[in-house]
Amino acid sequence: MSEIVPKWIMRRYLILRNEFGEKEFSFEECKNSLDEGDARIISIFLSDLKKNGWLTVKIDPNDSRKRLYQLRGLDTVFNEITKKIVRKH
Repeated sequence: MSEIVPKWIMRRYLILRNEFGEKEFSFEECKNSLDEGDARIISIFLSDLKKNGWLTVKIDPNDSRKRLYQLRGLDTVFNEITKKIVRKH
């Protein structure tokens, strides 16, 4: 059976979860927390989280060019994983 959640996504999600919990964070905070030099990797990662329903994104009220990110609760993440597993069978 193929991976439901790629390891590289789960590992980064757990790092951010440990760092921020359900608090909002910026792109730069995410980049620093993951110790990732390539901003493109962070963009892909955040896009995948959002696409899978694990992340909410909103415009920063102090600077409309920037976004604020917030991880969804673990119950939401597990529900999304369960939906993927059920759809595969």
